[in-house]
Amino acid sequence: MGMLEELNGRSEGALPGLIGLEVVGVEEGRISSRLRLREELLAPNGYLHAATVVALADTSCGYGTFVGLPEGATGFTTIELKSNFLGTAREGTIGCEARLVHGGRNTQVWDATVTGPEKAIALFRCTQMILYPR
Repeated sequence: MGMLEELNGRSEGALPGLIGLEVVGVEEGRISSRLRLREELLAPNGYLHAATVVALADTSCGYGTFVGLPEGATGFTTIELKSNFLGTAREGTIGCEARLVHGGRNTQVWDATVTGPEKAIALFRCTQMILYPR
């Protein structure tokens, strides 16, 4: 099984699988993903729910962290995240490009851009704390 299939398999039975996130590209320090919008992922006002965007971006960054865990690490956890919303979408597919900005032994910082059909709709940054056995 390749890394792309492994990451998509990790989504099954968890939030990323529930919302329909699909990883479409994997390389060291970079993850590409997409999400087909449907009514359940929108806010009651009919526009894209902010939590949908954050789930796509944070999962993409998390999968990138998983792929690039330092030797001896057992996992990671998100310790900070921030999102700036620039626009929205109501239908179609949104995409995410997550990129490693800092890959240290104890933390990783990732940036992600979420795009709609025509433009960027969110800029996202998170810090991941790398976990080691005690």
